[in-house]
Amino acid sequence: MLKTALKPRWIAGLVFALVLSGVFVLLSQWQLSRSTQHEPPAPSSLEEVKPLVDVLQPGQFFPGSVSDQMVSATGSYDPAKQVLVEGRLHDGHKGYWIVSAFAVENAPTITGAAASPQTWIPVARGWVAQPAQAGPPPSGTLTVTGRLLPSEAPLPNVDAGEGRASAVAVAELINKWEVSSYPGFIAATSEAAGGATVPLDDAVKPLNVPAQPPAQQINWLNLFYSVEWVVFAGFALYIWWRMVADDHRRDLEEDDDEYDDDVHPDTPENPASPEPEQKVQQ
Repeated sequence: MLKTALKPRWIAGLVFALVLSGVFVLLSQWQLSRSTQHEPPAPSSLEEVKPLVDVLQPGQFFPGSVSDQMVSATGSYDPAKQVLVEGRLHDGHKGYWIVSAFAVENAPTITGAAASPQTWIPVARGWVAQPAQAGPPPSGTLTVTGRLLPSEAPLPNVDAGEGRASAVAVAELINKWEVSSYPGFIAATSEAAGGATVPLDDAVKPLNVPAQPPAQQINWLNLFYSVEWVVFAGFALYIWWRMVADDHRRDLEEDDDEYDDDVHPDTPENPASPEPEQKVQQ
């Protein structure tokens, strides 16, 4: 069959099939790139600092539309309500987030909340390498600015220990602090008092939590088309192989016919029967 495939016309056919398959593969890649589409880019207002009381309401589910929004809140910390959340990375090193309870001024109270008439929100103030480096939060009235994030899920069957939390989970922190809280938390970028920024301790590193990349959506029709073009590419090569195989079979049949003609020359269809020998009468 190799001899048949090396015929000039089938070599040309192979080149054409390969070119055609390459075009189909390129079309498949194009359709595949279109099958995964980003959601419309988040508006630039995410980086615009907005008052927390205007963005999120306590006692409600956290809407995805406000996730990653930069917000500001005025209020004060309670130094007795502070935990460390371990397993947090900073420049590739594991450490702890300092999370403190922040009482928000002018925040609406949660109806039916008996724990506290004040509404609080957890604030991740910074990162430390060792628990001993985490000092108390600054006192007095402050304005906290940072990125608003949804509550994390607590780790099941994990006892973080005294003064610790398994995650920045509002449900877990409410039980520890016995307060009414917003359904999310703030990853702080700055704390200010009287218009002046309050510096962090030397051992405390500021958080720089970027906005999450936009989610991706799959266009199943484009994904189907990408697979279809790959099938077409394989089919083009199969058609070439099939035509070569048919030509090879025809060559074999012609060779067999020539062999039969050489070995068995043509004879009359109805040869005359030889006359029987006559017996010699004696």
